[in-house]
Amino acid sequence: MEIKIQPIVTEKATKLTEKLGSYTFRVSLEANKYQIKDLVEKLYGVKVVKVNTLIVRAKNKSRWTKSGLLRGKSQSYKKAFVTVAEGQVIDFYSNI
Repeated sequence: MEIKIQPIVTEKATKLTEKLGSYTFRVSLEANKYQIKDLVEKLYGVKVVKVNTLIVRAKNKSRWTKSGLLRGKSQSYKKAFVTVAEGQVIDFYSNI
């Protein structure tokens, strides 16, 4: 099983990083906390102190078109909040 991890860079996530030193990632639904911790430590070279996860549920979406009402759902995903050791930083913009 391959675990996908993608940083979430929003205004709310940035405030959380500045205040608590916690970074936000979108990860595979099958991933557990230990796998997320190992992957972040390998990819970014930091010491992970704590990992909190939550599953964001799918939301119902609908829109009106010429052919009528179209209904569907957005995709559900798992979000991970990774707290790194004090004094360590993850730089998402170094590869740009």
